[in-house]
Amino acid sequence: MTAMSADRPQISVVIPLLNEEESLQELHDWIVSVMVQNAYTYELILIDDGSTDASWEVIRRLSTANSCVSGIRFRRNYGKSAGLNVGFQKSKGHVVFTMDADLQDSPEEIPAMYSMVVDEGYDIVSGWKKKRFDPISKTIPTKLYNFVTSAISGVRLHDMNCGLKAYKSQVVKSIEVYGEMHRYIPVIAKWAGFKKIGEKVVRHQARKYGVSKFGLSRFVYGPLDLLSIMFMGKFGKRPMHFFGVWGSVIMLAGICLLGWLSLSKLFFQTVGIADRPAFYLGILMVIVGVQMFIAGFLGELISRSAPERNTYMVSEEL
Repeated sequence: MTAMSADRPQISVVIPLLNEEESLQELHDWIVSVMVQNAYTYELILIDDGSTDASWEVIRRLSTANSCVSGIRFRRNYGKSAGLNVGFQKSKGHVVFTMDADLQDSPEEIPAMYSMVVDEGYDIVSGWKKKRFDPISKTIPTKLYNFVTSAISGVRLHDMNCGLKAYKSQVVKSIEVYGEMHRYIPVIAKWAGFKKIGEKVVRHQARKYGVSKFGLSRFVYGPLDLLSIMFMGKFGKRPMHFFGVWGSVIMLAGICLLGWLSLSKLFFQTVGIADRPAFYLGILMVIVGVQMFIAGFLGELISRSAPERNTYMVSEEL
């Protein structure tokens, strides 16, 4: 890791939140206690993702009392990925931590994870909540989700969706998180070239205040987001390599099928070509192949001229 400059904190802690007014003060005090005990220089970035309770008032009070605390407030709820993406852009620390605001992630894990990044050279260290305080209706789908994600992406983590993670600053500055893709940041980072990804067993605290903000919809949208990431990682900058190749293969297969039917009609059979199902299959293959080829060509044009994608409406910033 490069030498640390004096004008940058050692650690940035990025915490997106939604309606967590009850836990913020306690979380702040816990994080500050860990930082002071270990003599870390730090910044704490709290992103209010459109809360309807008094979360922003608490953040304002914390920012006034502690110069290491900054706050960003969205005009509406954009989702966790938007909060993380903006927090990553604002972060200045050499190592960037993310955690949830519900007190289920323990800040006391920070020193060990920080050491893994700084001393052992990991690009990402992901928390692994080996023992969870969640109902079985949540733990079993989570285990299945983690298994499938690891198998498809090649990123071997037991707890892909754990909110407690540590990143080299280069990682968070090199990736973009949007939609529901916060669950797959290690996969996104791997495709960006950061391949030393580790994990550490961390404590999972039982929820003390409020209710979970994530429902069963994540098990519907999650696999779709994973497929999107896998495709964008391989073909995001070269869509012609996917659509063009497969379009050409399908189109040529259709042409060959139609050619064989034509020769068969001329030399071997008296049955009309239009009376054979293979004739319509061949036409369909040619049409689909041409469409895929055109889609790849248009994708190349779009990818080479696309502007920056996401702008989030920030209401206030401290």
